Amino acid sequence: MAEGPIVYTIGFTKTSAEHFFDRLKRASVRQIIDVRLHNTSQLSGFAKSDDLAYFLRAIDGVDYIHLPILAPEPAMLDDYKKKKGSWKEYEQRFLSLMAERKIEEKISPSYLAGACLLCSEQSAHHCHRRLVCDYLSSRWGGSLAVRHL
Repeated sequence: MAEGPIVYTIGFTKTSAEHFFDRLKRASVRQIIDVRLHNTSQLSGFAKSDDLAYFLRAIDGVDYIHLPILAPEPAMLDDYKKKKGSWKEYEQRFLSLMAERKIEEKISPSYLAGACLLCSEQSAHHCHRRLVCDYLSSRWGGSLAVRHL
């Protein structure tokens, strides 16, 4: 099967602004899709929604959009993060939520082409941004090529 559109993912925790923006620039990202539930995080000053949108435009001409339909529900996130729930349970609940929301019908593969899903987690391994990409790719016949920055 031919590889489809490339979608990137990136986290901002434990990275400098320089390293973060350099990775986006090297990948020629055209749009950041913020998949955080709360996009005013204090984890990293440059990643607060208004500041990030400004920096992306000013530094690289990159668009910014917050798409909470691709974020977990608050209780789900709290059960995993604050109550130290299992990743497996979180993953199953989040996959069910995406199916319930029918996110594959709300966005198209072409919309994600050259875009980068943003979340706070340093690694995509235990982050819902990876689950979003895996879910969408499976619903779209494996058509997404995913690159974790």
